[in-house]
Formats: sequence, C-alpha cells, structure tokens
Amino acid sequence: MVKLHFRRPYIQLIGIHVVLVLTYGCSKKQTTYGDRDVFRYNEHKNINSLDPAFSKDLADIWGVHQLFNGLVQMDNQLNVQPAIAKTWTISDNAKVYTFNLRSDVVFHKHALFGPDSTRKVVASDVEYSFNRILDPNVASPGSWVFQKVASFRTVNDSTFQIRLKQPFPAFLGLLTMKYCSVIPPEIVSYYGSDFRSNPIGTGPFKFKRWEENTKLVFRKNLQYFEKDSLGQTLPYLEAVAITFLPDKQSEFLQFAQGNIDFVSGLDASYKDEILTGDGHLKPKYQKTSRMIRGPYLNTEYLSFFMDTKEAEVLSPKLRKAISIGFDREKMITYLRNGIGIAANGGFIPEGLPGYRPSDSFEYNPELAKSLIDEFKAESGINRPKITLSTTSNYLSFCEFIQREIEKLGLEIAIEVLPASSLKEAKANGKLPFFRASWVADYPDAENYLSLFYRNNFAPNGPNYSHYSNATFDQLYEESYVISDPKERTMLYSKMDSIALSTYPVIPLYYDEVVRFSRKNVSGLGINPINLLELKAVKKTD
Repeated sequence: MVKLHFRRPYIQLIGIHVVLVLTYGCSKKQTTYGDRDVFRYNEHKNINSLDPAFSKDLADIWGVHQLFNGLVQMDNQLNVQPAIAKTWTISDNAKVYTFNLRSDVVFHKHALFGPDSTRKVVASDVEYSFNRILDPNVASPGSWVFQKVASFRTVNDSTFQIRLKQPFPAFLGLLTMKYCSVIPPEIVSYYGSDFRSNPIGTGPFKFKRWEENTKLVFRKNLQYFEKDSLGQTLPYLEAVAITFLPDKQSEFLQFAQGNIDFVSGLDASYKDEILTGDGHLKPKYQKTSRMIRGPYLNTEYLSFFMDTKEAEVLSPKLRKAISIGFDREKMITYLRNGIGIAANGGFIPEGLPGYRPSDSFEYNPELAKSLIDEFKAESGINRPKITLSTTSNYLSFCEFIQREIEKLGLEIAIEVLPASSLKEAKANGKLPFFRASWVADYPDAENYLSLFYRNNFAPNGPNYSHYSNATFDQLYEESYVISDPKERTMLYSKMDSIALSTYPVIPLYYDEVVRFSRKNVSGLGINPINLLELKAVKKTD
C-alpha cells in the first residue's frame, strides 16, 4: 500500500514538502523517501488534461510526457530516437513506414488488466490510439497530425505500418508529438472522458494522485523499459510533485525559498531580481541556483494582413521601414536582460536547419526614414498611421517599437487585446497589423514555412498574413519529395528568403529556453522544443 503525506500550510502553499511512505504487505517496516527523491515544480498555467489526445498546451504536454510514450521520441539535439518502436524502415518511395515494436514495454499496473495487473504493448494498441485521435467524437486538436497519412494498420503484434499520401520528410518528427502516445483501449473504454484524470500509459512515471488546482503526484514506474548508458533502469527519481500557484511571481518566490526545484522562462516579475542586465545570475543566487539556456524553436514577430485595404499596410516600403527602424539588440538587452537572439535572419529560428543569417533586418534608421519619406511623397499621405494589435504581455515590446518608428515619421497606435480576442481576430483577417509568435509543432523548418503557403490561408491554416507567391508555393510543394537533408535545407533557406523579401512579417527575436534550477539537481538538460524531460534527473542532499 502506498501512502502520500503532504506537509504544507493549505492556504498559502508555502514550504511545500513531499514525503512518500511505502508500506510493504502487512509488515510495519517502512521506507521513507525525502526531498532528494522528489522533483518539485509549479505549473502556473494549470493542467487541463492528462489525456494525450488533448496535449495541446505546454503545461499539459509536460505532464503527459512523464506518463506516456509514442513509437518514437526526440532527443535534446532534435534527433528522432526509438521509443516503443525499436527500429523502423522507410520504403524507397518514402511513403511507407514500418515500425518494429519492443517486446518489453508494458502499461502501468491497473486492475482492469487482470491477474497480472498489466500487459505488454502490442501493435493494435498503436492502431487504436491513432484512430482515437481521428475520431470526430473525441474531437482531439491533434487530428491534423495525420493529414498526410493515407492509412495505417497492424501487421502483427510487433509490427505496425503507416502509409502516407505523399512523401513528407518531417513525418517522423510529427510522430514524436504527445498526441501520438500509445494508450490501452480497455482503460479508455472504462473511464471514457475521465481518462483525463485516470491516465494509464507506459512512461517513466505513473499517475498517483491529482487534487485539481492544488497538487499532482506521479510515482516511479518500476517496470519502465529504458535504461541509462550504464544499464541502470530509469527513472532515478521516486516521484514528481506538481503544484499550481497561479502566478509567476509566487512561483519564483517558492523557488527562491527552496520549495520547488526549478522554474522555466523569464518573467518580467522577477527578471531583474535574478539576472544582471547582461543576462547572468546575480551573485546572491549563484550559490544555490544555476541557469541553463539555449535556442528555443519560437519566433516572435509582427505580421501584416496582406488582404487589407489600408495603404500603409500594403506598402512594401513602410513594412521594410518598420523592420529596419528599430534596434533588436537594444530591445533584447533592455526588455529581456539579454535573453533571446535578435532576429537578424529570416523567419526560421536559429537552431533549425534552414536558418539563414542576413543583413536584411539590420538596424538602419536613416534608410528607414527615407523609405517613409518616399511613401509620403508617392501616396500623398503626409501623416501615415498604422495600428499594431497585441496582448498586454508584449506591450513593452510594442511600445519600444512605437517610440523608435515614430521618430522616423510613421505613427503607430497600439491596441491591447485579450489573448483570446487577438487569436480570433487574426485568424479571421480582422487585424491589419499584429504581434504573434510561432512555436514549432515539430522540429522541421517546413513547419515555419507553412505560414507562407497560399493553401494555408487562415482561418483554415496558419498563413495569418495571407501572403501569396507562386514561386514560393512551387518550392514548398517540391520540398515534400526531397529526401536529402542538405538539399532540403538549401531549399528551405531559399523559400525563407523569398517570403521575407517583401516583409509580410517582421521577425523580432528567436526565443531561448531558460531554466533556473537548484544546484542539487542534475540531468535536467535543455532542448529547443522546451520539453520537460525528467527520467534522467537526479537530486542530491
């Protein structure tokens, strides 16, 4: 029997400790697991579901990732690695993927599995899991993952096959998404929609307890199939404990007090408390904490809606003037304490094949002013004005750009909208000029370039700018059938250059993953998709 005890003041949620007491059989002998055995973090955005079919938001993805596996997985260098599938082959026409499953992967224990309380994963489980994502009655937001799939089938218990409609080199990357996790049919059938809070998977941790909005606990899966390089079974930790304090400032306070083991991201509420102006840990935190940072597949940008009737928005000269009229390096230094990479390349972020350094976006206020003056002379509009829509989280960035561009003769009005309103308005072409970001759904530059493909016009796709270029579309379609990585990378760079040559979007910066952890935590690591990987984490006293 397993007993969980939480010692904390219930109102303030300060000083969170988790002590796990295990009692074996009827014996009174107990083993107590203390602080070093439990990884603790806070999820300020809350967790909505632990069902992989609904793992859309990062908070849900982090939770689901601890509990489930897919056929394949991504390592920290964005290489696709085996998971439930030990090997796979791809046909000569690049349309048929055949996966050979491991024989030692079992689901977490549950009474529904019968006397053994568990069972081995077989190919029909994969087929069921994928069909469930496509089931309109389930309404999974991940159904788009299978848009290029013609069919899939169980060949035998250890063999699963997927046939694509057309070659798609990024397909294996798509299969690493949490939507594609393998789940047991009998458990889902029993719980129905309550599977969200009764998850059974194959992952390194198993579900133990969830008091929604308060705490969530995972326990070590003693039957997990992966091992480290020395042959030791993963994971090392005994448990993961998640709390749900609703704001980043309170979360950081818990970290500073040693009550949680890490925080992710750099929030305005504490950036000046923990970091120097040039992005290093302040001395008071260097003894207890460490910071790790690296490229994040997230491009922050401004976008123009190309189907508008507003002359200012439709002018390539004004779009270019805005793009080169503010100093990105200065913006990153003063507004993000040096965290982030100024977007002086294209839309594809640094860290992905296809990224291209460029001088097209370098700060040049003199040229920007002359372009604005040319627009005034040619259009007869002596006081050009454009409205930039944003959310409150990015108001400081927009105000920085506003001040810099207005010095050059172009007035920018800022409209602050709730996130949901901005999302709806940009999808339906109601915003001529807006701030946005694109976080990669899968680690391939094609995902970024999809924002410029004509057939992806919003609201039916991610082309929110309604950019259209026949040459770009032709190259985009050609990229599907190019299997050579170097050739595809060169094509991606060319497409990126074509799309941004007329400035339908203005990249601001490529984000960075930033993590602050206690010094007694090792093995946390970092990756460009900001996936929380805990199976190799250790803690010391």
